[in-house]
This record gives sequence, C-alpha cells and structure tokens, in this order.
Amino acid sequence: MSKIEIKSDFKEYEKLFLEQNSKINLISKNEEKYLYEKHIYDSLGIKLFFEKYNYIPKTLLDIGTGGGFPSLPIAIEYPKIKVTGIDSTGKKIRAVTEIAEKLGLKNIELINDRVENLKNRSFDVVTSRAVAKIDKLVEYAYPLLSKGGYIVLYKSRGVNEEINSAKNIIRRFHLKIEPQIEYKLPLEEDYTRVLVILRKVA
Repeated sequence: MSKIEIKSDFKEYEKLFLEQNSKINLISKNEEKYLYEKHIYDSLGIKLFFEKYNYIPKTLLDIGTGGGFPSLPIAIEYPKIKVTGIDSTGKKIRAVTEIAEKLGLKNIELINDRVENLKNRSFDVVTSRAVAKIDKLVEYAYPLLSKGGYIVLYKSRGVNEEINSAKNIIRRFHLKIEPQIEYKLPLEEDYTRVLVILRKVA
C-alpha cells in the first residue's frame, strides 16, 4: 500500500484552521488532534491518483467541500491547479475563504451554493469526500466533467457494494470504473481509505 509524500508545510494552515474551528465546527473538537492525519493527509490521497496516472489536472471541483477538505490541502500542495470548492453551508464557506485569504492562496475559488446550480462550467477532475452515495455524486458531477475527465471519490474500505448499487447510472453516463487506489492514514488503528475513480469516456 502506497505512502503519500507531502511536500508542503501545513503548520500555518493548521493554526488558521483551528482558529476557525473554535468559532464554527468545521470538524468535531474530538477530531482536532487528528487534523493532519485524518483530514489533511487523507485529502492528499489524491496525490496517489496523480502519480499513478502521471497526470496533473488544470481544474478541479470539490463537491460538498465543507470545512475545506480536500479542496484546501490540494490547493496548497498543487498551486498550479485551479481548485473550486462548493458547499451549500454559508458559514463553512466563509470560514474556509478566510483561511485561504490569510494563506494568500490565489488558486482557489469557494462558492456558497448547491452543486446543481453550477452551470456552464467544466472541470478536469471532480472530487467529493464523505458527502453522498456514489450514484448521487455521479449525477452531480457528470454534467460538470470535461471530456476525458475523472470523478475521484474518497471512500472507506468496503465500498464495492456501493459501486454495485451505482452501476446502472455509471453505465448510463458512459463512465469507466478504473482500479481503486487504497492507502492508510498514519494512525495506530487501521484506517484504510479508498479512492473510487470514474473516467468519462464518451
């Protein structure tokens, strides 16, 4: 199982995130001590996808970005990717926007809206982490996916049943199911994570 090599320094980001988390629950207080392991490191699981496919997208949309995962860590680690995060919860988007501004990030756009209302846009990669079932995410993501683009979904081990339930809609949208990528979070317990990758072939 691959290890994720992270190049960026996330100390300032962690400090700003915890400041915002004291005002609004972006993550639970119990999770704060695992901010790096469970949230930043997990968000950068997508590096394994980029490395395996030898591919860095120009644009990336994160559906249901919430507290900024995986959008903000990706924007920090990959300054050349234009990242867009969308979420319907205004207070979370405002908090994440403030973090991004204080970090001086120029490559991230944060939108307070429902993804269904995002029109006339296309993205090379669409991500989502712990938001909804695969069939629903495919419905949201497909209209926003550029030709040959990828949907990359962050899931837990045991996701195959969910994939099987979504096969009809995956087939209807002419998406190809690529091999899953597994990685472990740097914790004592066995936290295995899975990237479900769907490619637009039509």
